[in-house]
Amino acid sequence: EVQLVESGGGLVQAGGSLRLSCAASGFILANHAIGWFRQAPGKEREAIACINRGDGMSDLADSVKGRFTISSDNAKKTVSLQMNSLKPEDTAVYYCAAESYAPTSCLLRVEDYEDWGQGTQVTVSS
Repeated sequence: EVQLVESGGGLVQAGGSLRLSCAASGFILANHAIGWFRQAPGKEREAIACINRGDGMSDLADSVKGRFTISSDNAKKTVSLQMNSLKPEDTAVYYCAAESYAPTSCLLRVEDYEDWGQGTQVTVSS
């Protein structure tokens, strides 16, 4: 089991930036994949970014590609999501989660992830 805590959410104006962090503890392994997800009211949870801690491979959803960047600091056991050019439609609760078995790369698929943080609210005003 991996424990995850998100931080960095808040209120930002459209066009602005936020940096979210996901701090991991417990049995985090080199081949864990860490994903970022979001859920807006009335909508399904959406996978938006992921990274494999072992090989560094990452992926981004089309909705955030070119604006968001995911990175991993394995020494500090943190995964960050840099969000630039934010839009009102980015407003959601953002979660990070861990997939315990990811030999290579990662998957933008909600059902593959096992351990979840509590989430952090991101609100983008017009």
